[in-house]
Amino acid sequence: MKRSKMNYRAWNHRCWLVSFMTREQVLDELKKSRNWSGLHVADNSCFHYRRRLMLRNLEGFCYTQDNNSSGYFVETYQIWKEELDWNESLIKQYVGREALWLHRRFLSMYLIKHMATHLLAVSCQSKPKASVDIDIDSLMDHELCLVHSCSTTIADANFEDFQAQAIHSAAYMLWLTKQIPEYQGIDIQEKLRAGVGDVTRMLKRSCPDRSSLWDYLVGYHSEP
Repeated sequence: MKRSKMNYRAWNHRCWLVSFMTREQVLDELKKSRNWSGLHVADNSCFHYRRRLMLRNLEGFCYTQDNNSSGYFVETYQIWKEELDWNESLIKQYVGREALWLHRRFLSMYLIKHMATHLLAVSCQSKPKASVDIDIDSLMDHELCLVHSCSTTIADANFEDFQAQAIHSAAYMLWLTKQIPEYQGIDIQEKLRAGVGDVTRMLKRSCPDRSSLWDYLVGYHSEP
């Protein structure tokens, strides 16, 4: 891969090898591949490899049913949260890179649907359900702030990368509105819809030649 920086076949082979790795090897690969990924943010193959590693680690938690399962979950959640924070720093540093936004979709989806589901199951036994809602609500607030900061940059810049950043962030916002589980209630959904409206208006002002595209995307993602 060092000789051919976008060698899809080599990355695909490494993804296949993940199935045979121990948890220690998976964690070690996550550490070693981080520097490479951070230097090749346009290469989706390296982020796909990281996603495969993270899923492998998540598989270990799903099959852990002993007394250490709660500790395993906390550690797995921490790995996911660190990846999400790192991804955000890359998005802000390398403007307009679609691979970074696609990676964020993966991280957000599993954090919302899988880890929140586990927290809900735990809360049914020992904690009030509101504790789960607060976690997801905080995550959505953070994502809205990120999208807003990445979208408004094109108001002061005409560079193509900044326009791409705004488009990718808007697409992420539209996608995010479909990912919130029904049990979370309507408050978060209403907050996301308001965010979509703000982003859409900003895109129409900055890229008026694509107004029909924004209307289509908003209408498509608003369908039940």
